[in-house]
Amino acid sequence: MRMLVPVAVTLGIVLLSGYSGNRALAQNTPEPPPWAYPMTPARPPGAPPAAVHDPDALHTVPDSDLRLTMAQIRSPFDIADWHPDGHPAMPEVVSHGRRPELRACGYCHYPNGKGRPENAGIAGLPAAYIEQQMADFKSGARKSSEPRMVPPNLMVDVAKAATDEEVRIAAEYFAALPWTPWITVIEATSVPRTTVMGGMIVPLEGPDAGEEPLGQRIIEVPMDTERAEVLRDDAASFVAYVPVGSIDKGEALVTTGGGKTISCSVCHGANLEGAGSIPPLAGRSPSYTVRQLFDIQQGNRAGFGAEQMKPVVAALTLEDMINIAAYTGSRVPATTSTQ
Repeated sequence: MRMLVPVAVTLGIVLLSGYSGNRALAQNTPEPPPWAYPMTPARPPGAPPAAVHDPDALHTVPDSDLRLTMAQIRSPFDIADWHPDGHPAMPEVVSHGRRPELRACGYCHYPNGKGRPENAGIAGLPAAYIEQQMADFKSGARKSSEPRMVPPNLMVDVAKAATDEEVRIAAEYFAALPWTPWITVIEATSVPRTTVMGGMIVPLEGPDAGEEPLGQRIIEVPMDTERAEVLRDDAASFVAYVPVGSIDKGEALVTTGGGKTISCSVCHGANLEGAGSIPPLAGRSPSYTVRQLFDIQQGNRAGFGAEQMKPVVAALTLEDMINIAAYTGSRVPATTSTQ
């Protein structure tokens, strides 16, 4: 069911680093849209430091028996596995990595492979596809249109540090995980005012909270910031706000090409669930999808597969990318629709 949010449009200061309404509305812009490439803003001079958590305090999340300190939650070499019954036993490279240079894959992508908007949900991706992406990161063929964005740079470091065997083991683990969508796509005219925390866009709280016009953007935020960002709970879901009408427009582009491209199903399957080594699109992060389309169009994501996509995305505007991502993100894979 499509959800429309008729929220009142209010004016507010957009706190996403570098955002400009005019720039966001521009089409065929070579500048990466800041809402798709979030970066934690620098602390203004004189601003109070970020709150420091009690190092001895124990934290919990719903439906978990674990009690963990913040140091345990934040360890990239011994990841917080809040819900161990929700996935198979993790291989060493996923749960612990290899000190000191190879952080655990599950730290960013989570034990269940669902990841977050600033990196990627990789559960259910073909193992061969994952291995190819690691090779492209390592070779320099795949990079970000925003060189200051942290997660892509971390992936380059991980790809260079991992052995071929470690990559293979991690790829097979994540490929075997089912993709069960946890991102609710909602058409809206206005959205919560946001900032960036830990590389993730989150709603503002306190006196700065409020709403602002969505415009031609996708704003993807956690439904519970504490669980998602602070506690890194891999059961904490997300909501992606997309422009009103974008899902229908995206459907036309995805299914027919709209005279600008080809039907996505030609390569990604009739239900957008992938085919062979070609990745699925249904139910995946809309902001991540825009980021990849933009990177490919701008030539910053190359390598096998991306080269085949270049003519497909060449004529797309940023608005087209938003519409495509809104539609693909709103689709529930047929293999999980009854789960």
